[in-house]
Amino acid sequence: MKIYGLKNCDTCRKALKSIPSADFVDVRSDGMPTDVLKAALESFAENLVNKRSTTWRNLSEEEREKAPLELLQAHPALMKRPLIEAEGVLYLGWTADVRQSLGVA
Repeated sequence: MKIYGLKNCDTCRKALKSIPSADFVDVRSDGMPTDVLKAALESFAENLVNKRSTTWRNLSEEEREKAPLELLQAHPALMKRPLIEAEGVLYLGWTADVRQSLGVA
């Protein structure tokens, strides 16, 4: 299992604390594998882009109009977090539904 997120994100830390055996990938420092990012975009479409973030608010209108893949590659902090990959299935966020699907209390 892998958790993709940011090391200073509280939600990512909660997920990692609940699943200590998971590998953590800090998308800002380690980067995001393109194949995982493309699969996440197929699964979650534009919901993968956090449009409430400070990073989003600091983008110009021109930058905001770019394709989600291009945006997330240039600004990994724009990704909603955490993105969890477990047995070939992707989960977005740390909601009660995600925790239940992963069998975490």
